[in-house]
Amino acid sequence: MTNDVRTLEWTGDGLCLLDQTLLPGRVEYVVARDVATLVDAIRRLVVRGAPALGVAGAFGVAVAVRQAAREGWDEAARDAAIAEVREARPTAVNLAAGVDRVLPFVAKGADAVVDEAQALLDEDVRGNRAIGAFGADWILRRVGDRPLRVLTHCNAGALATAGWGTALGVIRNLHERGRVELVYADETRPLLQGARLTAWELAQAGIPCAVQADGAAPSTILRGLVDVAVIGADRIAANGDTANKIGSVGVALACAAAGIPLVVAAPWSTVDPALPDGAGIPIEERAAEEVLAWGGARTAPEGVDAFNPAFDVTPARLVTALVTETGVLEVSAGETPGRARA
Repeated sequence: MTNDVRTLEWTGDGLCLLDQTLLPGRVEYVVARDVATLVDAIRRLVVRGAPALGVAGAFGVAVAVRQAAREGWDEAARDAAIAEVREARPTAVNLAAGVDRVLPFVAKGADAVVDEAQALLDEDVRGNRAIGAFGADWILRRVGDRPLRVLTHCNAGALATAGWGTALGVIRNLHERGRVELVYADETRPLLQGARLTAWELAQAGIPCAVQADGAAPSTILRGLVDVAVIGADRIAANGDTANKIGSVGVALACAAAGIPLVVAAPWSTVDPALPDGAGIPIEERAAEEVLAWGGARTAPEGVDAFNPAFDVTPARLVTALVTETGVLEVSAGETPGRARA
């Protein structure tokens, strides 16, 4: 798939979002022409994935500016609406970064904001392709120039970005070179982004894949069935600690025990230089119903509570390589994002 189905796109009067809560069964769209609709879409995971959230945040400012003009808001009300977009989800730093990127253009009007948001979208697609090439080159040098068995966790493909993907961008590049034997796609509890979204993207691209339960991933790695694991990220601290979908830490620990690389693929915008380490990364806790029920039916006994963190933080010592649009940092060997930017 070359992103024929666009994850998000400006329509001229609003932001059109592919509704990822309905995939793979239905391909439908949500058009956000007001801030409330956009914030709801972000929180419900209609749009998700750190890079895609960054682009959505940028266009969200345009939505707020247009709504303010249409409904006669004063600057304070407009700025409060922009802040609501910026804070819709706490863990992915890209959302706030996307909003902040276009704020200087607000005084010039909605069209100027849209132009800058579109520039961010185009940069994301170009950056993702660079990530794919850098990551594939590094993996083939490190693991061997041969067909590989790759494991990925959650969804870091075209659906999580403006196009092409980060972790899946690396896998796509390997596939184009004939170097993918099989991709293990962790199902990703509780909302099954791996089973619903990653497997869908891989199938569309003709890349052989197998969906497995999250709990199977460490065993699959330790049995010698995986050559490399490639995941995305929602926020990366200056020392290389990496927040990604819950369950990533188990993958990282198994990779370390098996002696295979854990590769994190993400744009520089995902790095938060203000955070010295992962202890400061806010961990979003989502609704209990995502764990206690499925398809509207209760699966746990009444009266039982839920603990539903959306992310975990993998320590830098377990991150073999961080691939960005500028190249590769071997984080566990001491090449940290903070030092690279210093």
